[in-house]
Amino acid sequence: MTLNGQRTKYILADFLTATVAWMLFNILRFEEQAVYHGYSSVESYLTSPVVVEGQLFVPCFWLLLYGISGYYNKPYGKSRIGEFFTTFISVSVGVVVLFFGMVLNDLPRSYLIYYRFFFFLYALQFSLTYAARLWLTQDCLAKIKSGKYALNVLIIGCGKQARQLRDELQRQGYAVKGFVKTDDDREVAVAETEIVGTWADLTQCVEKLHIDELAVAIDTPDEQNFVNRLYKLYLFKIPIKVLLNESNPLARGQLKTIYGSPLLDVTDNNFTEVEKNIKWLMDKTLSLLALVVLSPLLLYVAWRVKQDSPGPVLFKQERIGYRGKPFLIYKFRTMYTDSEADTPMLSKENDPRITPFGHFLRKYRIDELPQFWNVLKGDMSLVGPRPERRYFIDQIVHRAPYYYLLHNVRPGITSLGMVKYGYASNVDQMVERLRFDILYYENMSLALDITILIYTIKTVFTGKGI
Repeated sequence: MTLNGQRTKYILADFLTATVAWMLFNILRFEEQAVYHGYSSVESYLTSPVVVEGQLFVPCFWLLLYGISGYYNKPYGKSRIGEFFTTFISVSVGVVVLFFGMVLNDLPRSYLIYYRFFFFLYALQFSLTYAARLWLTQDCLAKIKSGKYALNVLIIGCGKQARQLRDELQRQGYAVKGFVKTDDDREVAVAETEIVGTWADLTQCVEKLHIDELAVAIDTPDEQNFVNRLYKLYLFKIPIKVLLNESNPLARGQLKTIYGSPLLDVTDNNFTEVEKNIKWLMDKTLSLLALVVLSPLLLYVAWRVKQDSPGPVLFKQERIGYRGKPFLIYKFRTMYTDSEADTPMLSKENDPRITPFGHFLRKYRIDELPQFWNVLKGDMSLVGPRPERRYFIDQIVHRAPYYYLLHNVRPGITSLGMVKYGYASNVDQMVERLRFDILYYENMSLALDITILIYTIKTVFTGKGI
């Protein structure tokens, strides 16, 4: 079984149940529609253009709502209790929207009919949707228990803790495909036949064995090696679970007891699935709107940058983003060309490398506006920890290894660190600012994102940037 296969089952079931529920609801509505619009039969009413349009629109509306709610984000391993509450909430919202948007247009003989319409629609939509979802979930759980369905897990490490983790995951229905040996393994506690490769050929192992999740269980990891390896693990774009122990350098983060083992999902964050989808939708919508509305300002700034000093209008630089993936960040150029030698340098107050117009752009953070394009592309978010260069990250993680937790969210145009601390001119200040970014990571919410955006707008209009 694949995640996409199970997700497709839920989507098809939701589409079919929504179609049937709305059709049955329309049969009930026929009684009232025939009185005012003269329909002679149920068939003539159901085949009328208005009803046909609604029959096509409503199931698509439900799929969109379920998608935004995050129901399809994690189609594997759903719980029956969670199934009930997520269906209850989403159906409640959807029925209210449909009722006020489409049903209230009817002209009833009595307003009491509205109550009958509402509860009949709700009962149909909830019962059919929940029944189909529950059947799929129970079928999936039964097949997981029997071993027919299983996520493929590759364990990084070959020591005693890796062996214990293997036994625990297998009891929970996971398919452990083997172990990867690393230089940090002081002893090998698993059979040689279970070792499928070494750290050097990890990529081939993941692709060949069709791995769905990685589990890291190294008995005595070297701190620097451990945090550096997270870069490579992130690039696989699959969940990474780390077995915590007294020698593990990741002392911070959201600890979850998964399958009876103290595992930390270092690719997860505190956002709920619905918050993740709303944040994604908000990022795309506001970024596109900003690029359109601010286009005259962007053109003017581009012209001024070109007039201010020789060189390109935009400054491009590689940064490390979501799950350790490098990307090119865009800014309006605020420095003279060739201002940085071979060694990367951070800007500072009264930096002679900054052009006259560049000082104005940086003060009001206007130089960051091209990053709306980064958000639209998916490299960044409106709010999130600021992305850094690999050169400085290597220095930061030497002092604060938990910096890598910030790669579980997309970097942002603005951040809590930027509004509360501001720019950093050296590594010491970057580590100090990191406290605010970790605080954001541990308390992520849409409300906090909106608060940071408000503070950012205040910073822009008051000119409190460097």
